Amino acid sequence: MRILMVGGGCRGLDLTRDLAADGHAVRVVTRDESKRAAIEEVGGQPWIGDPDRIGTLRYALDNVTLLLWLLGTASGPEEKVAALHGSRLHMMLERTTDTTVRGVIYETGGTLPPEVIATGVAEIEEANRMNEIPYRLLDADPADRQAWLAAAHVAIDELLQPRTPAG
Repeated sequence: MRILMVGGGCRGLDLTRDLAADGHAVRVVTRDESKRAAIEEVGGQPWIGDPDRIGTLRYALDNVTLLLWLLGTASGPEEKVAALHGSRLHMMLERTTDTTVRGVIYETGGTLPPEVIATGVAEIEEANRMNEIPYRLLDADPADRQAWLAAAHVAIDELLQPRTPAG
């Protein structure tokens, strides 16, 4: 399975290490070329891109099974952070339509104002309603790295379970 991880910082690198050790390919987005070595060191595939400019992530979706939008602790100007959970997330979800993406994990735990997260959850729910993109919300506290990692693994495993037709 191939995962595209957007955000996550150090805990994302821990998750990448775990997933790579299990044989999964993890494409990790970074804006900073200098982070390439750290990503490669844990078994990830660096992708130089910027979630503020979704066009830079367009081809990062190639052959991806799961999209992880791990920006629950994003920092920066308020309007830019809000856009990552609103218009930028919306554009990214639109790009997953008719691709190999079979699920999205959206990080709701973190340091952002509840209204920013609520906007992101609404975007995820709308993508599910419109295009039946399965999702999981990752609400574990990122400050508790072990609990966060465990919750991330559960969310990934749940999305990878075969779906059965409704009833």
